Amino acid sequence: MEMDKVLLDTDIFSEILKGINPQVASRSATYRKVFGKYTISVITVMEIIKGLHKVQREAQIDIFIQGLHKLEVIQIDSLIAETAGRIYADLERRGQTIGCADPLIAATALHQKRVLVTGNQSHYQRIQALGYPLKLDNWR
Repeated sequence: MEMDKVLLDTDIFSEILKGINPQVASRSATYRKVFGKYTISVITVMEIIKGLHKVQREAQIDIFIQGLHKLEVIQIDSLIAETAGRIYADLERRGQTIGCADPLIAATALHQKRVLVTGNQSHYQRIQALGYPLKLDNWR
């Protein structure tokens, strides 16, 4: 089975960490065998820490941070920020905003030429509808 390099959206990465969904677990295990590590955006790091800190799980934050070296974490550069700004403005003009994080993650996938693996298809399909060549997959 041919597999493309992907960028994991926060929802799917969170499911991988929890290990509850057997479909996600199976697809992620296959991916990891092929590519050796998962790829996330630095925005996903922020979202995971925000979620854990909100429920005061500081020990889990420490464990997460200690495991970051096992991941490929893509940083935001000015080109990604520019694309994200355009996506955000295009969505805002249509009255279809989806927050700041998703345009940044989508722009990262576009610039890295990665398929974005997400369970949140509806948000990202709005970006596709604007004409951005964003490729999506859902491991659920």
